[in-house]
Amino acid sequence: MLEIRKSQERGRFELDWLKSSHSFSFGNYYDPRHMGFRSLRVINEDTVQPGGGFPPHGHRDMEIISYVTAGALEHKDSMQNGSIVRPGEIQVMRAGTGVTHSEYNASDDEEVKFLQIWVQPNRRGSAPAYDQRTIDEAARHNRLHLLASGDVRESAIVLQQDARLYTATLDPGSALGYELGAGRGAWVQVVRGAIELNGVTLDAGDGAALEDTPKLDIVGKTPSELLLFDLGA
Repeated sequence: MLEIRKSQERGRFELDWLKSSHSFSFGNYYDPRHMGFRSLRVINEDTVQPGGGFPPHGHRDMEIISYVTAGALEHKDSMQNGSIVRPGEIQVMRAGTGVTHSEYNASDDEEVKFLQIWVQPNRRGSAPAYDQRTIDEAARHNRLHLLASGDVRESAIVLQQDARLYTATLDPGSALGYELGAGRGAWVQVVRGAIELNGVTLDAGDGAALEDTPKLDIVGKTPSELLLFDLGA
């Protein structure tokens, strides 16, 4: 099974400082056909104008991933973390028993663009935690590079879920193969460019859910960037 979620079909939300596209139901956007995929609950593509941002607000029992594609995202939280997240970095915040955070674009003239991703944890009531890593550009060039995982692997950030998150940047014509274990599902999100996934073209902003599919064949059609979620639950 391969089900495509086209970029233009996503839910939309706009404020004077924010444009957001929702792959799954979120906030005031509700579509019972798109409530998430397995433990992957949220993929929001957000564009924040200079000086705009999300004021302090609370979360609990969610693994929250920020993946910045342009600009610089300023983060502060109730765990006393304060950081700037830029392209080529990944941030993971475990909300656990409860955390408050804010996200702002502190620039005077540059937009911030980022993917806000939520993964439902496999246990509740954990202590909140925070991690931020630089992505090894060479390690993801024309190959899949593991960013986060439910078990301790390489230098990946640990998630509280049977899930693995990979990234790759592809040159045109570069091909990747990925074996999907029995009973597992995959979600592929195209960050930029265009790819071919199992013979189907996906453009920037498109996503695809795959189940009962033993192998993923991915080919770069243009210079492209993608995220791949391998989900056991």
